[in-house]
Amino acid sequence: MRIKKVINNNILCVVDAKGTELIVTGRGLGFGKKRGERIDPSLVESTYRMEGREEQRKLRELVEQIPIEDLQLTQELIDYFKLQIPQKLNESLMITLADHISFAIKRKHDGIEFQNPLRGAIMCYYPAEYQLGRYSLDKIQERYGVELHEDEAASIALHIVNAELNTNMSEMYDITHLIEDVVAVVECYYNKKFERNSLDFSRFVVHLRYFAQRLFQGKIMKDGAEERDELFRQLIARNCKQHYECAKQIAAHIHNAYQKELSEEELIYLTIHLKRINLSGDDGDTI
Repeated sequence: MRIKKVINNNILCVVDAKGTELIVTGRGLGFGKKRGERIDPSLVESTYRMEGREEQRKLRELVEQIPIEDLQLTQELIDYFKLQIPQKLNESLMITLADHISFAIKRKHDGIEFQNPLRGAIMCYYPAEYQLGRYSLDKIQERYGVELHEDEAASIALHIVNAELNTNMSEMYDITHLIEDVVAVVECYYNKKFERNSLDFSRFVVHLRYFAQRLFQGKIMKDGAEERDELFRQLIARNCKQHYECAKQIAAHIHNAYQKELSEEELIYLTIHLKRINLSGDDGDTI
């Protein structure tokens, strides 16, 4: 490995034999070293690599700004997340989460704590990820003796969901708000509350996650042109009238609140999921 940049005495940016840029760490690894020199791979204790060039550049910049211990802890946390979550996590989670954790610890030392106004929604809509956030807080306290506010678990959870959906944090806040809006519309329409711990509710929220992602990324499902597709849509709309009307109310809210239109295909999928949760308690509609 050849040195591309000496970051400090313990961290180097190097290029391997294949031309791949890496961040490597090791005690005294960069002491007295210069750009272009080769290093002994046996002295490397940890290696960090991003697939994308832009992500690798961000990683290089990040390790110049935060303690390497924060990056090491983040890697350990992500390794644990991967054992708990079936979805593939976007590699950018390493950068965004390490940056967030490092800044949260610094804020704590400075006596500054932020509240997350979406904590309740995050606990409700992303329970598995929220528990991973709680796990992260325990590990941070164990490693650094720093007790972060419970709201940080919700913020970490959003970073994880963001990595699952391949979105950005701004979009994740929009998605979470939209899920909250849709749940409110549905509960108002049926005049009945969801059982938050039920399997039906979990399934519905998962559908809403991907529905909201499509909406904000401009990837709404198009209506099929085939005659059988149109017949199927008509069948659903006719035989599941109550749930279809609820789906139309959701579409109206999205139009008013977000200035976005739903395709008939999206309406039908919402109808099917609304029938599945069946808050009306009426099994009369049939498909």
